[in-house]
Amino acid sequence: MPIWFDVTRLVTVLNIAVLCGLGYLWVRTHLELRTKVTLGFLLFGGFLLVENGFAFYLFVVDPTTSAWFAEIPARYNIAFMVLTLLQFGALGALSWVTVE
Repeated sequence: MPIWFDVTRLVTVLNIAVLCGLGYLWVRTHLELRTKVTLGFLLFGGFLLVENGFAFYLFVVDPTTSAWFAEIPARYNIAFMVLTLLQFGALGALSWVTVE
């Protein structure tokens, strides 16, 4: 199994953890302020959480697709890894802005 696929799976789990943390903060903030912006953040985070949960299922849980992803050419695993890392970077920036 290529290391690129392992990195993708690890970062997918990190994305889920960050989204859960952000979701907690956004729920707390929305209950306090009741604004459309906080509701928008909640919806945005919810959609991303579902997307990452589905990716986790495909990459880790489902034996057919996880075996398929592990066997595809490295350039495709690198592409998946880059997309997942870019999403993690975006979530990191969003976390930084949310906490500030």
